[in-house]
Amino acid sequence: MVSTEAPDSSPAIPRPALRRLPRYAAGKPPVPVAGVASFKLSSNENPLPPLPEVLAAISDLESINRYPDPTAAPLRAVLGEFLGVPADDIVTGTGGLGAFNQILAAFAGANDEAAPDEVIYPWRSFEAYPISVGLTGAVSVQVPLAADGRHDLPAMAAAITERTKVIVLCTPNNPTGPVLHTAEVVEFLDQVPPRIVVVIDEAYTEFSTDPEMVRGLDMYRKYPNVVLLRTFSKAYGLAGLRIGYSISHPGITESLRIAASPFTASAVAQEAAIASIELNEKIIERVQSLIFERERVLDGLRALGWPVPDAQGNFFWLNFGEDSADFAAVAEAAGLSVRTFAGEGVRVSIGEAAANTSLLEICAGYTKTPLAS
Repeated sequence: MVSTEAPDSSPAIPRPALRRLPRYAAGKPPVPVAGVASFKLSSNENPLPPLPEVLAAISDLESINRYPDPTAAPLRAVLGEFLGVPADDIVTGTGGLGAFNQILAAFAGANDEAAPDEVIYPWRSFEAYPISVGLTGAVSVQVPLAADGRHDLPAMAAAITERTKVIVLCTPNNPTGPVLHTAEVVEFLDQVPPRIVVVIDEAYTEFSTDPEMVRGLDMYRKYPNVVLLRTFSKAYGLAGLRIGYSISHPGITESLRIAASPFTASAVAQEAAIASIELNEKIIERVQSLIFERERVLDGLRALGWPVPDAQGNFFWLNFGEDSADFAAVAEAAGLSVRTFAGEGVRVSIGEAAANTSLLEICAGYTKTPLAS
């Protein structure tokens, strides 16, 4: 008789690197509370569904029994014209993170076990960075943020060594919110050896209203070692379809295409992205409505005397330190889920107007005040 009981443990031995990696903690959905409307403000998702025209474009697809175009040529052609870049300079990926992983796979790893490659990035920043870097076998070099939640670019420049292969700039920075400015990025890039790939992660760039914000496209045009990273998950509201892309010069894109898994962008995702680009004016109107909500929330928080770092994404940061879990519990009891970084702070996404109003009401009744960043 064959036993149906599962064995106590697997004899398979995982790579040692796995034991050293942090676990990615996705934003949790709200816990239902009787008599209260619940909202998810924990994942930086666009609370607005795709435009009806986008849904119509993908509902008519009849070829999903076939593999998609592996190079996403139609999408790259539309994107190239829209952004004013050669289509060959664009490489698609499964969301911005998938495109980022292609960069790491191509340029960083443990080629020398005694002296593995290094990847420099600000910290705290996007939670997936250390996981992605660790999986390649490369070493994370985390440079603490400045007091205002912004990148400490002089410290990042000082961290460069002969082993540095990739540097990541996140603007607006997730989870703290500020953007990088053109002058400081130019000064920084002028100090980076051309052999080092510099990734400018602009996942939330459409939400920024800072006139001094660095334009990643300008940096890509000026510096051959810059790779621009973007996504359709945030402003375009296609997070569930996992479609993003990088932009870089041919010397880099050739390597990225080798590192990319085949068929990274599904046919549905490609069609939705194309339709969204063609409806860009309507997309921007929606983004403006979320920016309005963001500013309404920030004005309300600052009226309470709460210090909040400059928020240029579709989220903001509350530096509650050791009180972070307590604030999150109070929000949860009122039907709101927020993203807690234990002992550090709380990131809150901009949601529906009703969700944002509920958040302000919770904050007005909360007896503790966030720390200055």
